[in-house]
Amino acid sequence: MAGQSRKWMILVATIWIQAFTGTNFDFSQYSSSLKSVLNISQLQLNYLATANDMGKVFGWSSGLALMYLPLYLVMFIASSMGLIGYGLQWLAIKNIITLPYTLFFLLCLLSGCSICWFNTVCFVLCIRNFPVNRPLALSLTVSFNGVSAALYTLAANSIDLSSDALYLLLNALVPLLTSLAALVPILLQPPLDSLSRSPDAARRNSVIFLVLNFLAVFTGIYLLLFASSSSNEAKSRLYFGGAILLLVSPLCIPGIIYARQWFHHAIHSSFRVEGSGFILVHADDLELHKELLNRQNSALSNGDGHSLLSENGSLHGSQRAKTSDVCCDIVLGQDQLVLLGEEHTAAMVVQRLDFWLYYVAYFCGGTIGLVYSNNLGQISQSLGLYSSTSALVTLYSAFSFFGRLLSAVPDYIRNKFYFARTGWLAIALVPTPVAFILLAASDSAAALKTGTALIGLSSGFIFAAAVAVTSELFGPNSVSVNHNILITNIPIGSLLYGFLAALIYDENAQSIPGDLMGDSLVCMGRKCYFWTFVWWGGMSVLGLASSVLLFLRTKHAYDHFERHRISAQSVVS
Repeated sequence: MAGQSRKWMILVATIWIQAFTGTNFDFSQYSSSLKSVLNISQLQLNYLATANDMGKVFGWSSGLALMYLPLYLVMFIASSMGLIGYGLQWLAIKNIITLPYTLFFLLCLLSGCSICWFNTVCFVLCIRNFPVNRPLALSLTVSFNGVSAALYTLAANSIDLSSDALYLLLNALVPLLTSLAALVPILLQPPLDSLSRSPDAARRNSVIFLVLNFLAVFTGIYLLLFASSSSNEAKSRLYFGGAILLLVSPLCIPGIIYARQWFHHAIHSSFRVEGSGFILVHADDLELHKELLNRQNSALSNGDGHSLLSENGSLHGSQRAKTSDVCCDIVLGQDQLVLLGEEHTAAMVVQRLDFWLYYVAYFCGGTIGLVYSNNLGQISQSLGLYSSTSALVTLYSAFSFFGRLLSAVPDYIRNKFYFARTGWLAIALVPTPVAFILLAASDSAAALKTGTALIGLSSGFIFAAAVAVTSELFGPNSVSVNHNILITNIPIGSLLYGFLAALIYDENAQSIPGDLMGDSLVCMGRKCYFWTFVWWGGMSVLGLASSVLLFLRTKHAYDHFERHRISAQSVVS
């Protein structure tokens, strides 16, 4: 009984960690002040934003640390990185110390690395404590990383509405305080043998996850409405207190677990919700992958002709309809994925066409959304809406959060409506080109807000769904290595997309003495980002096309997996 309640304490602690460690999402809140204090160009500012994202390249170091260090120590090392990285930047921007640009770059790199270490800690906590409901636990906790910018906006506004540098101080201190708050649940993790893996336990847990998702939606709506709407510190403190209360409210879950188990054992209730078509959860994906792989290998060894492969891995016979279009046949059939969950080493992954289609889809989708959020400060300033920067950052943060929550919908409606996860990924990419077309066509405040919301929704879904997609396509046991290979596109995209935006911005910028941001080069007007939006929109269309090809190439594998899953469930029942 204690083990079951402790694992929910772990989930709440993981939610706290994710909610307060997405510190890279508030970069646009203080980027203009940083640019003015350092007296740098937009191109140089872009390099600092890239350094924030480049920390993901060193995400593998957290996995290496976990091989030799306890989990709580890795968490505090991550908070120490952020304390040093953001703390020294705050001292410099307040003119307390003087730092060269190169050191600023390294500090941004260190800060970005700390975020990856926190993410690794959260992934390990979810995987260890929720072996059966792992996808639901991961999608829920990762979602809260999207509200970080909104929470930091409320926190900063509750202290000083006029200080942009305050964000750096909060970025340095809040993750450390959050780590201290999460320490006790982490130290009291339940032993693995106390965690139930039965289908009944999975169904019961899924109801709790459903309640938590509804609470998360309410939290997102609350932050969307109040995070940037306050006009004074007193109101901001009230709203911030409400946000903290919403984050603390899941603590009632362990008490509910105790009460429910007591009721079950004392009353022996036999009430069961059967006949409902709304199946909330399924068996552990990892174990099911292994079972189906064993069955498929057995079928192949027995000469089952319906899933034979050619020498290059293409499908034959009844698995795929013949086509007269040879070029299309080559693209869709060459090295086609046959089974979900088959383990791929790093060397195997980089040789698969499916991986590179996936890479391009992420590179031209979620990564563009992240770069867009990094540039929100300058975008709003160029359109004369600098005072609305906080509102735009909050809007992006809230809709990114909603997008992350939506990534769990396929797992909830799986028995009602099944669709390949790569298909959902393609659908999630659609809002991004629509948003950039809207932003290029109009420079109105309404267009800016609508575009920001669409981009946040799309990129949030991609960020949250990527771990599950990587696990399904290239194997759950290799997901940590393969996913780190995938997210190398983030610093590359941050550099290239940001470089393009900075070149266009600086080309149209001019020095405006006495301006709000000082004597630095400032670009004003629609011309500052028009061609950037056009180019970004074109790249997002490429990402959409790549995701559609990935879906078409993997659709059979998903359908094949689903048929076996249903047959396995019918045998068990």
